[in-house]
Amino acid sequence: MGVEVVYITHPACLEHLAGSGHPERPERLRAFEAGINASGVSAKRLASEVAERKWIEAVHDAVYLDNLRDFSQTGGGIVDSDTWVDSSTWEAALRAAGAGGMALREGAEIALLGVRPPGHHALRRRAMGFCFLNNIAVATAEIRDRGEKVAIVDWDVHHGNGTQVAVADDPGTLYVSLHQSPFYPLTGLLSETGANGTTVNLPFPAGTGGDVYRQAFARLVGPIVRQFEPDYILISAGFDAHVDDPLADLSLDSADYGFMAKKVRQAAPSAPVIVFLEGGYDLAAIETSAAAMVRGLVDDWNEPTGVLRTSPPEAFTVVEEAEQIFSTFWRL
Repeated sequence: MGVEVVYITHPACLEHLAGSGHPERPERLRAFEAGINASGVSAKRLASEVAERKWIEAVHDAVYLDNLRDFSQTGGGIVDSDTWVDSSTWEAALRAAGAGGMALREGAEIALLGVRPPGHHALRRRAMGFCFLNNIAVATAEIRDRGEKVAIVDWDVHHGNGTQVAVADDPGTLYVSLHQSPFYPLTGLLSETGANGTTVNLPFPAGTGGDVYRQAFARLVGPIVRQFEPDYILISAGFDAHVDDPLADLSLDSADYGFMAKKVRQAAPSAPVIVFLEGGYDLAAIETSAAAMVRGLVDDWNEPTGVLRTSPPEAFTVVEEAEQIFSTFWRL
């Protein structure tokens, strides 16, 4: 289909163990790769490099980094009730954070990053929500150092609080998050608009499905990304808004990920796309959703026939309220 696609991963990303029975497990990465293969799209496979320290320090405090390294290298332990470190965590986190920079240097139209641990909850001085280094914010720092603009679209079911904190004051970075609310980490309000409307939160109630997501992309996400005119699009691709995910309560189908990917690509067709694996804990849902996403990115996806899942009325209200708020910043 003439689209250059790379797949960046590393064996170290399979070694990190988050704890016995933990949902953030190595099999998630294998399911993501299986989805890429099932898409039928040919991707050049590359091994991720370790992130450069200067780009990590653009996002994270140096003392925090040293403490995390030492904690991992001495065997690790519990950070909080759902975030665990083991002896493999530090290298895995460095490889995960380095994949974005490697994608930039590779220069492909589409880069798919099969890395873990995920990153969008990681704060400057704190690991949380299965995350240690904010992979997408690290890549953003490198792009912004070049003077280029970044649009981040985060469709993980959880709000990417760490990413938002890292970029909210930067008018050259657009952050758009569609997430369940109220839900962990209890951030991502509609009223948080960042620098001149460059933070766009769409906090949806439990049960929200593809009908509302299509409205959100048609009325808000697509037009805002298009008007922002990014040089790069980065996607926090969590698949935990899927109806089969065991940890959340949204109702997307696998086809919805194809729809979202296609609409994001259409909004800025000349911008390279870098996809970061975030959440998603049902292995079958990861595989089928990733396959649909890849086909959407290369414009080989068509809307399936059938009836979309019906969202609660409050979900439509979120789109309407967001349109009112962001029409003061964008032409909607």
